[in-house]
Amino acid sequence: MSDTTREVPPPIRLEAWSDRDLGLLRRKNAPEMTDHLGGPEPEEKVLSRHDRYTAMSAGPATEGRMFKVVLDGTGETVGSVGYWPRIEQGEPVYETGYGILPEFRGRGLAVAALRAVVAEARAAGGRRELHAYPSVGHAASNATCRAAGFALAGEVEFEYPPGTWIRSNDWWTDVGGPGDGVSPAAS
Repeated sequence: MSDTTREVPPPIRLEAWSDRDLGLLRRKNAPEMTDHLGGPEPEEKVLSRHDRYTAMSAGPATEGRMFKVVLDGTGETVGSVGYWPRIEQGEPVYETGYGILPEFRGRGLAVAALRAVVAEARAAGGRRELHAYPSVGHAASNATCRAAGFALAGEVEFEYPPGTWIRSNDWWTDVGGPGDGVSPAAS
């Protein structure tokens, strides 16, 4: 890239999850979207997840948010991203999850969505760190975390879905909420 050329982030926006987004959740439940997450969930779990996502959008931002990722200009829904509270090594943190539909991959949309959700978690306050836990074998998701500015804390055993343990990388970033400011890698 030359000194006069600047990288422009993909034009996306985040919209709060709503009752209208069940179709997106069903699309994201396809085998190609869940191969690193234990596979597709049964319909009753999809409906339960949708109810949780909708409730998150109606509650306080400090308790998390789920968003659909929308491409500016066209208004096309390209995926989802969110954050929610969790306890990591005895400390309150936020966790994030994201997914871009296959036909929209390779455009930098996941990185843009992850950066946007960092800003949302930062604005919410409440937690100092935001963590992502992609499977160690999911090269694209790990590259997304790196490109979005997350730091690698190391490998962890992560339970997802409940009852299934996977080897994951723990990526994190500071979102400026309360906390001691010590990185997981330093502890």
